[in-house]
Amino acid sequence: MAKVEVFSSPGCGKCTQAKSMLKTIVEEMGQGRITWREVNILEEMDYAVELGVMSSPAIAIDGKLVFSSLPSPDKLRTELSKRLVSTRATLIEP
Repeated sequence: MAKVEVFSSPGCGKCTQAKSMLKTIVEEMGQGRITWREVNILEEMDYAVELGVMSSPAIAIDGKLVFSSLPSPDKLRTELSKRLVSTRATLIEP
């Protein structure tokens, strides 16, 4: 399972687009495989800075900043697929 966090700020138009795109991709890939949460960078500034978020929208996967700006849907799908395969391989190893 991949944990995705979308960092945004109130009034950010691109952030709304990022959240909508992520929701669509999560539904396509199966909701049980990806968890996600929205992080308001104004409310969780220390956490955002800790991960290296300098602007919004930004996307972290499994606690690491992966996209510092809005990725294309294909780039996001590819990254999530890699993470899911990696996690699955780890679970299968004896």
